[in-house]
Amino acid sequence: MNLIIKLIAGIVGGMLIGLYAPDFIVQLLFTAQTLIGQLIKFTIPLIILFYIASGIASLPQGSGSLLGKTVGLAYGSTIVAGTLAFLIASSILPSLVSGNALEAAAEGEKLKGFIDISIPPLFEVMTALALAFILGIGISAINATSLRKGINEARDIVEVLLSKVIIPALPLYIAGVFAEMTVDGTVFSTLKTFGVVLVLAIVMHWLWISVLYIGSAAAMGKSPLSLLKNMLPAYFTALGTMSSAATIPVSLRATKENKVRDGIANFTVPLCASIHLSGSTITIVTCATAVMLLTPEIALPGIGGMVPFILMLGVTMIAAPGAPGGAVMSALGLLGTMLGFTDAALALMIALYLAQDSFGTACNVTGDGAIALWVDKFAGEQGLADAQGETKAQA
Repeated sequence: MNLIIKLIAGIVGGMLIGLYAPDFIVQLLFTAQTLIGQLIKFTIPLIILFYIASGIASLPQGSGSLLGKTVGLAYGSTIVAGTLAFLIASSILPSLVSGNALEAAAEGEKLKGFIDISIPPLFEVMTALALAFILGIGISAINATSLRKGINEARDIVEVLLSKVIIPALPLYIAGVFAEMTVDGTVFSTLKTFGVVLVLAIVMHWLWISVLYIGSAAAMGKSPLSLLKNMLPAYFTALGTMSSAATIPVSLRATKENKVRDGIANFTVPLCASIHLSGSTITIVTCATAVMLLTPEIALPGIGGMVPFILMLGVTMIAAPGAPGGAVMSALGLLGTMLGFTDAALALMIALYLAQDSFGTACNVTGDGAIALWVDKFAGEQGLADAQGETKAQA
């Protein structure tokens, strides 16, 4: 929640600087924005490489059937949620969002920063994604413990960079973007869109949670209200922590109260905390649709053009670190390469996403409970034995 307060302060501060500060201060802020933006671009492929490779290499072994069911259900939930979000957002938002909010910014800045530095990434996003899968699968196949340790340590270094440098610097980066839009005269039309987009995203979170639990209850002869009531502690814990990982103990207890067997819950809930991000995907797709409508140079694709992005997003979400804002940081590369987002558009995505990050995380966590119900239904006694054995091995 402290990050959200800082984000709001950055937006307000950027607007005030753009309106009233002397040119020297505005240019100084633009310089900071440039440096932070270049650091973000440099870090994106590293996030994808080390987090996805580490995640694949760390997937539980020896419980292939149960693992396949869990991963398949989690990925399917994420993809269907993202597709429905695009269909709804692309139907509702065009009549509510201005189509030229970033036009002036696209035409050029009135002021520039004092330095214009470029920090090229080591490799492209798709190269990082392919390499991550090769390394992750290879490490798992040959049980390369030394390489697994090295990948995990590299992931930890990137996480420190994110949590100690990039995430704390985001309010300053957002301040620079909003100062730029204020100077260009586009800031107020952009802000009008924020409230509509955030409300729509949160409503779609609740809609998707309802779909998951009504469908699960109907298939299993249970009460959806009872299932949702048991998951409420996990939902509200995630609202406060903004972290699926930090909510795992509460999610486990809530899932077991829904009569999911202990072995299945102990296997499924921690795994889904990393691979099931339906709420985050709903938010990213909704916000991306709004930003494309706000940006004249980015054409809004049809469903045929958006589905490949959603499919790739579902994979890339594995790289979302546990820190607040991690999901959108992992998605920035795809937004730039597959949808053609500009720097200004990416900055708006960060601001929009962080403003509701807690709700997206709460949707992820609550959805994990529904995935666990289905895994428990499909697993059978052999699946339970596999899950119990794997849980003991992990312990």
